[in-house]
Order: sequence, then structure tokens, then C-alpha cells
Amino acid sequence: MGQVPLPLDGISNGDSDIERSNITEVTKINHVKGKSNPAALGESTTVIADGIDIPLNIDALDPAFQLSECLRSHGIEGLLEEDYPSSLDTRYQSPFAWPLRKKITVLFGTFFASTLAAYSAGAYAMAAAPLVEKWRLTNTQFNLGITLFVLGFGFAPMILALISEIYGRYWVFVGPGAVFFLGTLCCAVTQSFPGMLVSRLITGNGASVFATLTGGVVGDVFHKENRNTPMALYSLTIMIGTGLGPMISGIIVDNLHWRWIFYVQMITVSSTTLAIFIFFAETRSNVVLERKCVTLNKHFDGIRLQRVSSPIGDKSGLRQGTEQLSEGQSQPVRVQFRAHFEGPELDMSILWRSFSFPLKLLCTESVVFWFSAWVSFAWAILYMQFNSIGLAFRSVYGFNSSQVGGIYTSVIVGSVIGAVITIFQEPIFKKFIPQRMATPEGRLYSACVESLFLPIGLFWFGWSSSPNVPWIVPAIAITSVTVGIFTIYLAVFVGLEV
Repeated sequence: MGQVPLPLDGISNGDSDIERSNITEVTKINHVKGKSNPAALGESTTVIADGIDIPLNIDALDPAFQLSECLRSHGIEGLLEEDYPSSLDTRYQSPFAWPLRKKITVLFGTFFASTLAAYSAGAYAMAAAPLVEKWRLTNTQFNLGITLFVLGFGFAPMILALISEIYGRYWVFVGPGAVFFLGTLCCAVTQSFPGMLVSRLITGNGASVFATLTGGVVGDVFHKENRNTPMALYSLTIMIGTGLGPMISGIIVDNLHWRWIFYVQMITVSSTTLAIFIFFAETRSNVVLERKCVTLNKHFDGIRLQRVSSPIGDKSGLRQGTEQLSEGQSQPVRVQFRAHFEGPELDMSILWRSFSFPLKLLCTESVVFWFSAWVSFAWAILYMQFNSIGLAFRSVYGFNSSQVGGIYTSVIVGSVIGAVITIFQEPIFKKFIPQRMATPEGRLYSACVESLFLPIGLFWFGWSSSPNVPWIVPAIAITSVTVGIFTIYLAVFVGLEV
């Protein structure tokens, strides 16, 4: 969970300086090699006589965009209203300009998917007793299932993040969703512990996209200054999932077979993936722009407009058979549109850079290193809770699996408290310290204080887990720990983004 895929600028609608430098470096390499992206630029269309290319950039997705004005700037006249239905502009609109209802519809599915990813991480922990007995495992061996899940969770986004930036979010959600389902299915039916380990690795790879790229979707549809609440809610879904997994699975283990832990996940993962397949709308602006150009080219196929002059000082875009016109002359032309943006061509070298560049930043940028160390420690504590809570409440208070699962309600409560604090504190700080809140560091002031709930909660939990102390006391300590983890996770996520 240390790496966070952030939206790229230039080919997208994000604001990340780190990823912008990544994409700039990649683009320079392609420039040196003389490479481009023909599919993205529309250069794969056949060169035709009496034709002209019209480049469209991201501004073509703006609601205020007027195609007639764009054509006129290229010396093209004769566009009639009936030749260009306004529904095309509505259909291919910048995700920033979507109505709030559509944004909520898209984000609801991805938020629920991120909850399932976190749910899967913790649900496995409640199968400890039956699996240790069934396969005669040590606790260390059983915990390999959690380790391999996290390993897959961390590896896949380093490759898939770049693919989603270039080709869009849609299939990068749907494809790994199928992998998530397949891995969960294997966990449910495997007859050996090695099979369980392999299945957990597959599950982690598939679930990682649900958890990590959802933040990129938020960046696709909300401008940076409006992301505080959506990002807090996104982080909330992750934290709630880590509490729901053990809570529900504890009830399942006590009342059903342990395999039902994974059967339930199969049902929810397949349903969510199907819902995303049906209802998810592409949020990458560069992909939406390409689709708009393709649709425009199909719509204008066979339609001839009048070229009355050439753009001043610009002969680019003129095709074979289209000479420079004198004033007062006109020529019927076929117009074709191409998406114009800078972006890398996807090949093995780019995939390698997508994997290696974050590691380079980790080793060379002190901000990235210390932020990663901060969130890694917090996230390690969160995963340690999957075992420590069960160990403490079983050995000290004699809880069964259902009761231990109920203790994870503290994680959910702590997550909600952290989200509420985050949502309401920003407008207050902006009112009293507007100059400081206008800087990237302004988002970290509150985190420096609220993150203290983590060590306070750990000390509290360690010293209160005693038969002489009511069980509610260490449960409240877990709430304190969760508030601290939530604050750190969100601070690092947003801090690296800006």
C-alpha cells in the first residue's frame, strides 16, 4: 500500500509533479527514438486527397467548446447545425465537467471495490484456527498468506497504473476484477496450503487495482482544490474494509465452514466487477478525447466542408491535394480529427520505467522516502492487528471468533472518526490560516498532530490488555490506533499527489 498511482498531467487531468516528471522523461526518450503514438494521434488514418487534419486537445472536452469555432480557426466553413448533433459534446465531456450525480455513480462502484480489496486482506486472518488445524501449520506459516497477498498488492499497480493512464481505467478495473475473482475462487476450493499461498498471491494482484487506482479516478473527476472530501471518503472505504473483513469472517467461521469466507467474497467481487463493467464510465480525459475524435471522423465521413483559407502561418494538417488558397477562393475538403496530446508509446522499456521510476524516487527523493517509511510503518501496524487482536482477546478475555470479529468494529469507528475530522477541519483551517493552507505543506499540519493517536493507542492497547481491565478499554485503544493510521495514510496519499 506504499505506492499510490496518481493522475498524470499533460495527457490527463491530474496534478502530480512526480508523475509529470516521469511522463516527461519517458516522452523525451520516445522523442530521441523518433517514436510517437499513432493510435493516439490519429495518424493511422489513410492519407486522402482533398483532406485536412484538425488536431483537438483536451480543451475539446470542455462544455464551452464550439466545433464550428475550431473549424473556422482552421479556415473551414459550412458546418450546419444538423451536421453536428450537440449530443456528441455531451457524450464526450471532460470528467471534470460531469454533473455531481454522474461522478457519484462512477465513484460509488470504485469505492465499494476498494472496500472489497481491503476486506479480502483481513478476512483471511479469521481462518487461522481451522487452517492451522487442517494443515498442521505454525502461525508463521499461516501468516505467509497475508504476506503474499500484500506482495501482490504492491507489485501489480506499478505496472497497471501506467497502462491505465494511457489506455484508460475501464479495462484496468474490469480485467483485474476477473483476476480478483479467480484468486478468491482458488482460495475457496484449494485442497493444500501451497495452493492457498499461490491463490492469495493471485488475489492480491487482482485486488490491488481496486484499492489503489480508485484514488486516480478521484483525481480524474475532481480538481485538486475539491478533492479533500472525496479522498477522505476513499481512504475511509479502505479502512472500513479492513474492519469488515475480520468482523464478518469471524461470524462465518463460527457458524459456517471456513470456505464460506471466500464464497462470500466470490459473490461480492463478481457482482461488483459486473456492476463496474456495466455502469463505469471512462474517466481518463485522453481516452475520452480519442473516442470523441473517432466518433467525429465516423460522423463526418462523406461530408464535405468548405476550406476558404488556410490558418495564418500554418500549413500543417494540409493533406495531399490541398493547396494554399488565395483570398476569396474555396475548396471542398474532407475533415478528419485527431487527438493531440503528448504521451509515451507503451513498450517494454516504458513498462520497465514504470516499475523502476518509483524505486528511483524512493531512493533519491527524501520526501518520498520519509513519506513511504511513515505510511509503511502505519500500514504494517494495521496488518499486525489482524493477528494481535485475535491473540489478545482470545488469550486474555476468552473470546470466540465471532466476538473477536466484533472487536474489529473499533477499526470501523476509528475510520469514521478520522474521516469526519478530515472533512470538517480543512474549511476551518482555511478560514484561520489561509496562507499556510494554500501551500502543499498546509495539508500536513493537522496530520502531524492527529498521527499521535497511533503511538498513544499502541501504548494504551499494550498496557490495558489485562484480565483485570474491561475488554472495552483495549477496544477503544484500537479506535485510537485506527484514527492515527487513517490520518497518516490520507496525509501521505494527498502529500505525494501535490
